Amino acid sequence: MNFEKVTHYLDSLKNLYNVRCTDCIITKEHEIIYRHLTGTADFEDTIPLTKHNLHDIFSASKVLTMTAVMQLAEQGKLGLEDELSKYLPEFAEMNVVANLNLPEFVASGQWILGWPDETSQQVPAKNKIYIQDMMSMTAGFSYHLASNPVLQLLKQHPHASTREIVREFAKNPLLYEPGTHYSYSYAHDILAAVVEVVSDMKFSDYMTKNIFEPLGARELYYQIPESEKNRLTVLYGYDTEREKHVPQIVNAARMNDCYESGGAGIACTVEDYSKVIDALANGGAGADGARILKPESIAKMSENRLNEQQLKDFHIGGKLEYGYGLGVRTLLDPTASKSPLGEFGWDGAAGAYVLIDPVNHLSLFYVQAAPDSGTAFSDIHPTLRDLVYDSL
Repeated sequence: MNFEKVTHYLDSLKNLYNVRCTDCIITKEHEIIYRHLTGTADFEDTIPLTKHNLHDIFSASKVLTMTAVMQLAEQGKLGLEDELSKYLPEFAEMNVVANLNLPEFVASGQWILGWPDETSQQVPAKNKIYIQDMMSMTAGFSYHLASNPVLQLLKQHPHASTREIVREFAKNPLLYEPGTHYSYSYAHDILAAVVEVVSDMKFSDYMTKNIFEPLGARELYYQIPESEKNRLTVLYGYDTEREKHVPQIVNAARMNDCYESGGAGIACTVEDYSKVIDALANGGAGADGARILKPESIAKMSENRLNEQQLKDFHIGGKLEYGYGLGVRTLLDPTASKSPLGEFGWDGAAGAYVLIDPVNHLSLFYVQAAPDSGTAFSDIHPTLRDLVYDSL
């Protein structure tokens, strides 16, 4: 193995894309075979990045939430074919936005100007919502986290819980009939509430007891302790008015000091997150033998769940060589990637990248601190992926 090309590429990202810091860790058969850090943890370029820094990983959190749901399914505590309303009754009778062309709405970027809300013209939904629809992003939800019902609740109850906030999501209309399309959404936030109901535990407590602690992964936070906030790398974005990059410290998925977002809430060290995906790459068992999932559950999780229309919806966002399983992309065309059929994972808004390879028992976790860097998804991630396999 020779990772010189990977190191050279990571070192080049500041000049190529103005990425101020990166951290990348690769494991194989439970062993760390590569680790490289670049840049600084602060926006002013004065504090070198270290392995002890925390990173907001946004949607890379989804992989962990899906692991929890699959755990509960293994134990027979919920079924993937169960109706969502079995656990969250407020979602029993939903409405759908009338006359919305979803592919056009997504492809044109209309969602940036505003999501449909409780004031939109609606009709009653005909289809029920199932747990597997939630996991595969085919339930019909939007990503309108800060909707009027949620904002009103937070105004009246600033410390509202995950369960209380998720209840307000049911007041927003669906974008389409459940099961007919794919749309990226806050469905995994809702599944965090399902985990709470099924386990009778706070979401973070369930994750800590059943996934993080067994693997020795101690630093994964849904709410960052005050004493640890100085270790969080500073995110930044481009200010179009001032025509320069500026710090962007807030993760909007942490809507208050109690909400625990299953879709985007985690801040963590790279090494501790890596322990979880290392287990998923090795049949569901960690380096010390602790098992968080069975191999059969991992295979089910990484199996494409999208039909032809849903794949078209998914591919609007890129990743043309992939389909989508239960909360993860999954490779369908190995001729377009140097990773093997069976590779799966996801990414995050600030540029985090998760690759899990059960064939070679390999995992890759990469973080950066540039939330406006769309090039992370189109350029950096696939380039890094292929360079790693070249190096092996």
